[in-house]
Amino acid sequence: MIKHVLTITLNPTVDKSCEAEGIKPEKKVRCSQPKYEPGGGGINVSRGLARLGVSSTALFTSGGRTGELLEKLLQKEKIAIQPIAVSAGTRENFIVVDTTSNDQYRFGMPGEEITREEAEKIHTEILNTSPFPEIVVISGSLPPGIEPSFLSSLIKELKAKNARVIADTSGDALTEIMKEGVFLLKPNLGELSRLTGKEELDNESADEAAKQLIDEGKAEIVVVSMGPQGAYLVTKDETLHVPAPSVKKLSTVGAGDSMVAGMVSVLAKDGSMIEMARMGVACGSAATMSKGTGLFTKENAERLYQWLSR
Repeated sequence: MIKHVLTITLNPTVDKSCEAEGIKPEKKVRCSQPKYEPGGGGINVSRGLARLGVSSTALFTSGGRTGELLEKLLQKEKIAIQPIAVSAGTRENFIVVDTTSNDQYRFGMPGEEITREEAEKIHTEILNTSPFPEIVVISGSLPPGIEPSFLSSLIKELKAKNARVIADTSGDALTEIMKEGVFLLKPNLGELSRLTGKEELDNESADEAAKQLIDEGKAEIVVVSMGPQGAYLVTKDETLHVPAPSVKKLSTVGAGDSMVAGMVSVLAKDGSMIEMARMGVACGSAATMSKGTGLFTKENAERLYQWLSR
């Protein structure tokens, strides 16, 4: 039986993307018709899981006209949603690709402030989710008004209910999460360096730094994302390197979220650690083959997974 997955996105977005030819300062730039897509860490994980045939529930804050649009976009993709109404309007991000160079310009908005009362409501609704999830993915940034300590308190209660927590965030939120510890952590080399206090990590030292986190009880599994060099899977008993396949890169938007989706799809089916890592790298690499904010296609992900499994 496939385990029930809940993804949590506290600072979701609608990604608005378009193309333009020859972006220059002071010049009026004529853009293509914009494309609107759901965005935010956990939401993208749910979208990726749907592509892999694994259902999940996407829990997120929703406010204003953009929040309504976000809900409609997710329903169109047949994602089960659990929106939590807030007074703050859901933010938009803006992505423009210069077709003359394929350079991508990404403009991220901060989001509006969440009130203390709304934060308490979010906390309560997560813990009262029914059926209660066996896997919880916390991914993305925190909106103004929600303190990083919100996450450590939430994770403590999720773990008390026997949920496996997977975290993919950064900055103060990531530091706070580590105080409580999670089942699986997906840092990049820079984040791993900050968490362990070790400067200038490389491929050879990354596994040692990851083992330090495991020994300190901050994670049971650490998957270190290394971009075009693949990933290191580190557990208490083993270290495995999964190389990234060579692909034609069109965009890096959503590659990290796609990697998490790939790993969760295997965990939800009780697959092995090496299968989990390979599917994560396959989905992350496949996402770079898609334009704009398109995440990955199932066909590309499965083809790359088969290549990694040879």
